[in-house]
Amino acid sequence: MLASRAAPERPDRPFTGFKLAHAVVASEDGQAGFAGLTMGAQRVYGTTAEAACIWTRRHAPPRRRCSCGFYCLNSLAEARALSCATENRDAVLLEVTASGRFIRYERGLRYSRQRVRAVRVGPCGCGRPARGLADAGRGLVGWRGLMPVCAGCGASRALITFGGFATRLGGQIPVTPDEGAAGWPGQAGEGLPDAGLPDAAAIAALGAEMALVHARLDHLQARFNQLEGGES
Repeated sequence: MLASRAAPERPDRPFTGFKLAHAVVASEDGQAGFAGLTMGAQRVYGTTAEAACIWTRRHAPPRRRCSCGFYCLNSLAEARALSCATENRDAVLLEVTASGRFIRYERGLRYSRQRVRAVRVGPCGCGRPARGLADAGRGLVGWRGLMPVCAGCGASRALITFGGFATRLGGQIPVTPDEGAAGWPGQAGEGLPDAGLPDAAAIAALGAEMALVHARLDHLQARFNQLEGGES
């Protein structure tokens, strides 16, 4: 994204934007928060936050010749597209209001102050809709990283529900599945149970197919034995 050549603006009202972040939970008290994807990945912020430069304290973010500040995109569709990148698959989508100083970009803003308005959770890694957040196997000192999981993939894992995560954030913002996020291609209409587990009808059909296969194998084995006996 190319920055405009104008000086940093000071808006008279907040702007709405969209961004990705990693959901995290504190190992000590269970408080929830977010960590950035790239340069801000080592810092956790809450539902309201002020940007701080990770390089120096000598200037206030955002600064033209520095990369400091929060980032957001103007378009929800672009944020969803960004979530398809391998390194962003475990991230959640945040709707934020951006305020304070900002620099306008071609597709979004770099700004100094934000408030999270809503959290949208994308699909599980298997492509099915997520039903909660589970340990992602990564994290920061004092914080465990979380990832979206469906009911099937999360059946044997400790799971934080969307409501539970919202409570850990302070109970003021909604945490919901991102209904507009694309799951695995071809997922719809294939009759797969939402939880990823076979139902009774599927088990019965599979059992019948296996019985038929075994019967045909027995028949072929019998014919083969007859042929061998005739040749001897």
